[in-house]
Amino acid sequence: MRHIKWIFIVSAILLLTSFIGKDKPTGGLNVGDIAPNFTIQSTTNQSATDLRSLRGKYVLINFWASYDAPSRLNNASFAQALRNESASDITLVSVSFDEYPSIFRETIRKDQVGTSTCFVDTAGHQSPLFKQYRLHRGFSNYLLDADGVIIAKNISPDELYRDLVI
Repeated sequence: MRHIKWIFIVSAILLLTSFIGKDKPTGGLNVGDIAPNFTIQSTTNQSATDLRSLRGKYVLINFWASYDAPSRLNNASFAQALRNESASDITLVSVSFDEYPSIFRETIRKDQVGTSTCFVDTAGHQSPLFKQYRLHRGFSNYLLDADGVIIAKNISPDELYRDLVI
């Protein structure tokens, strides 16, 4: 009987403490946050893109990898959607976390994605950028306003313009 009492007490404590801290977001950044700045080298190594230099424009940052089918499909769909003439108000910054540049190059070739907006971070999950954007729970995309504030997160290509007033 004594052991049952202790088992009940320990179970009650574990149950009550299991909800502590559950209200804190753990999956990346949130709407309303200012997107952390980063600089990334282009695939041609001729220039680098700095997120701060894109202030004044709407920016869609899309994180993906060739081995992650949903993120790869989104990347190709975003690139296609933003090729449209009406999409000129949004700049795409597409960042792949493929560890091999050859796989990255072949993927963007097959997916017919323009190389001017695609970047690769070969450090993969060990990348400071991967950690800075807290992508440990999966790839994300972020739509930033002209001030660099996240106004939408994890949107689909169809949702890109539905509620956006530019």
